[in-house]
Amino acid sequence: MHGKKKIRIAVSVFSVLFTVYAVFVYFLVSACLVPSFMDKLNAFEDITRKCYSEQVQTADIKENRTKLLSGTEEWLEETARVKIQARTADGYLLTAVQFPAEKGDAGRAGSTGSKVSTGNTGSTESMESAGDKWVLLLHGYTGWKEEMYQFACWYHQQGYSVLVPDLRCQGESEGDFIGMGWTDHYDCELWISHILEQSPEARIVLHGQSMGAATALLMAGSPEASEHIKAVVSDSAYTSGYEMFGDKITEWFHLPAAPFVNPACVMLKLRGGYDLKNASPLRAVKESKIPTLFIHGDEDRMIDVNMSFELFEAAACEKELFIVEGAGHAQAQDKAPDAYYGRISAFLERYLQE
Repeated sequence: MHGKKKIRIAVSVFSVLFTVYAVFVYFLVSACLVPSFMDKLNAFEDITRKCYSEQVQTADIKENRTKLLSGTEEWLEETARVKIQARTADGYLLTAVQFPAEKGDAGRAGSTGSKVSTGNTGSTESMESAGDKWVLLLHGYTGWKEEMYQFACWYHQQGYSVLVPDLRCQGESEGDFIGMGWTDHYDCELWISHILEQSPEARIVLHGQSMGAATALLMAGSPEASEHIKAVVSDSAYTSGYEMFGDKITEWFHLPAAPFVNPACVMLKLRGGYDLKNASPLRAVKESKIPTLFIHGDEDRMIDVNMSFELFEAAACEKELFIVEGAGHAQAQDKAPDAYYGRISAFLERYLQE
C-alpha cells in the first residue's frame, strides 16, 4: 500500500507539473503570435520600444526617414485609393488598400473593370486599373499596411498599381495567430487573384520587409507560384520562422528555446492548424525560379545579416544581393534611399521588360 501511495503522489506531482508546463507553453504561443493577448501584456509597446532601441539612430538615417515620410504624406493627400477585402478559405476577412496606377502611367496593356468589396459596408465599387505593372507590398511581424506606404509612394510614381494588405491577424485583417509567413503566403494568393481579375496580363512584383519578405520568398518557392510573379524584392528576410520563434523565446523571456519551441510548435499546430517548421524561406528559395533581389542592413540586430547571405547562396533563381552598410533592421531605404531605390529600379527594369 505504501508503494502504491508513492506512485499516486508521483503521478499527481507529474500531472501538476505537466499542466503548469502546458499552460506556460500556451502562454508563450499567445504572447508571441496572438496580438490581442500581446495587447493585454503591453507586449506591442515593449516590442516597439525594444525595436527602436536596436535600430541605428544616426543623423543621416533620421533625416532621410523624415524626408521619405514627408514625401509619402504629400503623395497620400493627392492619390486615389480604395479599401478592398477578401475572405480566406478558413473564414477570416482580410483587408488591403489599393492604389491604382494613374492613366498617364499606364503600360501597354489595356485595363479591365473589376468589382471589389470596399470598406466594411460590403458595398462594391467599379475600379479600373491602368497598365499591367503591379506590386504587392508585405509588411513585417506585428506590423500593418501603413508601414509600407512609403514604398507604395515610390512604386506608384514609377507607374505601378500598388496593393498593400494587412497580413492575417494584424492591422485590419482578421485571424487568430500571426503566421510568420506560412499562412500569409497562402492568404496572399487571394490578392494575386484579385490583381489578375483586373489585369489578366499583370506583371507582379512581390516586395516584403522582414516577415513580409519571408512571405514573398515562400510564395516564390511554392509549386503553385503564379507565372505572373516576375520578381521578388526581399528586404531583411529570415531563413526560418521556427528559428525566429525560438530566438524570441530567448530574447523576450530569457529562456532557453530548446525545452519550449518544439512543444510550442505542436500546440500551435493544434490551435492554429499549421506547423511553424514549414515557414522556411531557406527551403523555399531552393525551389524558386523567380528572380530575387536580397537586401539587408549589415547592422541588423533583429535578423542577422548572415540570414540573407544564406538565402542568397541557397537560392536556385536568378539573384542579386545588396548589403547596405550602416543600416539596421529594415533601415536600408532610410540609410541610403538613392542607392536602395536605384538598385530596385535597375533590377526590375531587367526582369519586367515588355
